[in-house]
Amino acid sequence: MNYGKIKKSDVANGIGVRVSLFVSGCTHHCKGCFNEETWNFNFGEPFTKETEDQIIKYLEPSYVSGLTVLGGEPLEFVNQQVLAPFLKRVKETYPNKTIWCYTGYVYEKDVLGHMLKKWAPTKEMLSVIDVLVDGPFVEELKDISLRFRGSSNQRLIDIPKSQKENKTILWED
Repeated sequence: MNYGKIKKSDVANGIGVRVSLFVSGCTHHCKGCFNEETWNFNFGEPFTKETEDQIIKYLEPSYVSGLTVLGGEPLEFVNQQVLAPFLKRVKETYPNKTIWCYTGYVYEKDVLGHMLKKWAPTKEMLSVIDVLVDGPFVEELKDISLRFRGSSNQRLIDIPKSQKENKTILWED
């Protein structure tokens, strides 16, 4: 897996000060995407053990609320294979920090209906993600007044509550 950027201090992609990892590779190609360069799976730098260690270090300060993974598309299968063990490591190292993940896939249809049934890394990722921002960016539904998302079709899903109640529960601030 490659990544395009790591933001050491991000306040736009989740609650609090966060470390954000922008992975490379996306097959959605949403019209109006803010990060088109990350569509290419070969864009950026290889995600290595040293990259992981650096992110773990960036997460250490108490003022950092957690990690946000976006892209590109974190839930592309090739990205899941790398992200699942890394996110597990993050959660084990910092159990009180949150993990947010952005995806252009739809939770019920794509993640639960397809990925979870076929790919073991999906289950691993869902076991440590706190908030999943789902749905493709739709330029015609763009709304700059929305918190933590770009278009009104996108949702912020509380994954632990959704798994516990076996239905989709939206995240509430």
